[in-house]
Amino acid sequence: MSDERLMTWRPRLTVRLRLTLSYAGLLVVSGIVVSAIIWLVFRIVPNYPLTAANPRDLSAGPPPSRGEILDLVVKLSALSLTFLAIVGLAGGWILAGRMLRPLQEITAAARRASGGSLDHRVGLTGIRDEFTDLSDTFDEMLERLQRSFEQYRRFASNASHELRTPHAVMKTMLEVAQADPEHQNVPQLVKRLAETNQRGIDIVEALLSLTALNNREVETDPVDLSAVVRAAWPALTAEAMDAGVTLSVEQSESVVEGNDVLLHQLVTNLVQNAIRHGGGTVSAHVFPGRLVVRNDGELLAAEQVRTFVEPFAKRRYGAGHGLGLALVDRIVEVHHGRLELSPNPDGGLTATVFLPGPILDS
Repeated sequence: MSDERLMTWRPRLTVRLRLTLSYAGLLVVSGIVVSAIIWLVFRIVPNYPLTAANPRDLSAGPPPSRGEILDLVVKLSALSLTFLAIVGLAGGWILAGRMLRPLQEITAAARRASGGSLDHRVGLTGIRDEFTDLSDTFDEMLERLQRSFEQYRRFASNASHELRTPHAVMKTMLEVAQADPEHQNVPQLVKRLAETNQRGIDIVEALLSLTALNNREVETDPVDLSAVVRAAWPALTAEAMDAGVTLSVEQSESVVEGNDVLLHQLVTNLVQNAIRHGGGTVSAHVFPGRLVVRNDGELLAAEQVRTFVEPFAKRRYGAGHGLGLALVDRIVEVHHGRLELSPNPDGGLTATVFLPGPILDS
């Protein structure tokens, strides 16, 4: 061992050892207190010769004096304290080991998790105490971490694929144009390149929006949700007409606590998703504290619908890059609201956004 390690090395005083020393110390201190009380009692006894109650007992010898009794008390106390110290150390070590066994299981699970194994759970059973509460909390944390890492892996894989696709398409078009430049329809080529480039830009902007929402505090004010829908409706109507979709809206006064810009994006993404991934009809209804967007289309399974809020969720129909509902879900989350997606019995999807009401000044 080097000099540097000798200087930095310190003895490891484990919790089990500290508990053992505490148990033994408590027993020894209690024994000292009891012995001191007995000794003090004998100290205040009057110092006169002790006589036996039965004179015939004097045949065994003269009765002990107070000093002799005090000496005997001190010797017996010393032996008792030694015995208590041994019992305290041995019993305390065993008891501390049993009490700390659940903590050792949690520590072992934490070591496995630090090595990348997130599927292990502690699962303590028995009497409800602080250790079982800690075990349940740790298991819940592992469950959330496992879900987060799985979503991150899927997100990274899908994001790399989605970002690579537009570039690969543009590269192919350019290679074809370079190979046979004389027979190219330049205006059409430029149009296709612009559309493909715009798709890549849309994906990057959507990713940046998701990142920004994960790292910002949203400033909110009372906002009329109907006014937000009216402001977003002209652009949505134009997109619906181009797609051949019938778009309708019903509104009632709905004041919520939110951010006007983000709510505008929420409405736009939600209705665009219904237009692009549905059939021929989309309807929006604004209720107090609630926005409902419904489209028709093919029958959807509940398991499939639950994946729609994941980034780059793939659909069996429609277009888009799969970030629209992910953005909607994150916007709803930062507004402390709730997003519910449910498949319609006759096909299509109904999306319901619940938003909190305005904060009233007290």
